[in-house]
Amino acid sequence: MGFRLGKRNAPKAVKGVIRKKLRFGKEAGDPDASVPGTPVIRKDLEPGVMGEANMDGSIYISNKLEPGSKEERQVINHEMRHSTDMRIGKLGYGDDHVQYNGDIYERKDIDGKDMIKVDGKWMEAGDGKFPWEDDANNGNAF
Repeated sequence: MGFRLGKRNAPKAVKGVIRKKLRFGKEAGDPDASVPGTPVIRKDLEPGVMGEANMDGSIYISNKLEPGSKEERQVINHEMRHSTDMRIGKLGYGDDHVQYNGDIYERKDIDGKDMIKVDGKWMEAGDGKFPWEDDANNGNAF
């Protein structure tokens, strides 16, 4: 008796950009900004936030960034470092924690702000003073 595998579920390239088969419309990523295998999606982000790396492998960038600008490239590069860290298991997050290099950092809302506890001190998420941000800012993602 023979065995036949189903259809191959490999990434698909569109105009030289690798996209996942099940992403549609805006979720497929901006063809001018996407990185192969990583959809980059322009959207409204919170004030002061230029980019976000997501656990699903996508990256959000602020639609206020000028397409093709140096600032846009820097934001994508920074978020790509976070995305790579997530893919290799170095970085992960949930609603109540951030995991980085095997350490768990507690996370919760305090007075309506997303706060993360590092070295016994609560700091607002996005302030850039976290170990995972140091790595992404200095290019030492590995």
